Amino acid sequence: MKFYFPDSQDQVSPTFNFITEEHSPYRVRQRDDVYAHEILEPLPYDGLLVSKAIIDGSVQGAGKYSMPQRERLYRLGISKYFRLPENVVTLGDCGAFNYVNEEIPPYTTPEVLDFYERCGFHAGISIDHVIFGYDAQISDGEVNPAWKRRRKISLQHAADFYAAVRDRGDPIEPVGAAQGWSPASYADSVHHLQEIGYQRIALGGMVPLRTPDILACLKEIDQIRHPKTELHLLGITRVESINEFSVYGVTSFDSTSPFRQAFMDDRNNYHTKNEAYTAIRVPQVDGNPSLKRRILAGEISQAKAKIAERECMRRLRAYDGGAEALDRVIEILGEYEALVEPDKKKSKVPAYRVTLQARPWKSCTCSVCAAHGIEIAIFRGSERNKRRGFHNLSVFAAKMHHIKSPLGQEN
Repeated sequence: MKFYFPDSQDQVSPTFNFITEEHSPYRVRQRDDVYAHEILEPLPYDGLLVSKAIIDGSVQGAGKYSMPQRERLYRLGISKYFRLPENVVTLGDCGAFNYVNEEIPPYTTPEVLDFYERCGFHAGISIDHVIFGYDAQISDGEVNPAWKRRRKISLQHAADFYAAVRDRGDPIEPVGAAQGWSPASYADSVHHLQEIGYQRIALGGMVPLRTPDILACLKEIDQIRHPKTELHLLGITRVESINEFSVYGVTSFDSTSPFRQAFMDDRNNYHTKNEAYTAIRVPQVDGNPSLKRRILAGEISQAKAKIAERECMRRLRAYDGGAEALDRVIEILGEYEALVEPDKKKSKVPAYRVTLQARPWKSCTCSVCAAHGIEIAIFRGSERNKRRGFHNLSVFAAKMHHIKSPLGQEN
């Protein structure tokens, strides 16, 4: 089972100073900042998934890459640009969620294949159009015409893509995109893709589905799946079900979930093998818009806020070093939370106590926790938050490694 991490320009700076909260004045982001695979050992993922929409933009606007970054990527190719180890494979896709509201995808098959070729991907997924709807029992006559139209568009693009790869003699492995709204429709899409010639198929649009629904689709697909056909789940993590997925031909999947939970989840920010802890929020006074508005309105003193912020950081670091009592840390965190969010209905301070009592970073062996200690458990700015995301990826990779295959072997 291979895990692909979707790129979104996620790097951290090795020269960032956690005490002064400053980067080196000589820092050049592309040259000096590092990716998760450059600082974590063992590698936190088997492959990297990169979307055309992220690099080139789509109908929703520009992508996340600047013009110099795009030119550098096209010049160097995907593997050299990301400084990937040889055993990390690459997969390209279109980023269908970026044009989900359009009637038709904004790209053509030649444009997408040109993108894959120029970047030097190992494999590329055909253009698809996401279907947001699921009904396992719906009859054909009741199906939303828009769903049928989107599935037809996806299958036509898949046929065009496979033919174009073959006609160009391209070394890229073609991956057909399957869309559906029920187990039967997904199975029919896979059937058509196999008829075209695909031996690797990506199942899209399943992110909103419950695990039992995904399994229902996989079971239906398995009735018509050729023995050599491999399935990829787009945007699906579900660690607890990976073994079951593999029984039905799933050999790879991608997800940003472990990474994004570090700063997007309300509570489960710092992962361990068996638990998930709440990161300790100490927002920067100068970087918190709501707090700045209250300061400008004269509701609170900027000096008072900055003193409380600095004291939170001082006590947290002292606690990590064994020079401060837990209750005093909790006290200042409570005071600062009340200052920053006076109308907050449910305090996170009790969750902070659990995190601080456990000190999970002390027993973590990943390189980021070993280097920075409690800083990784503090919710504060992208340098800490992304590093915590990297830590979560290392935990996820370890969980994946220990998952037993149907034959009783570790992955």
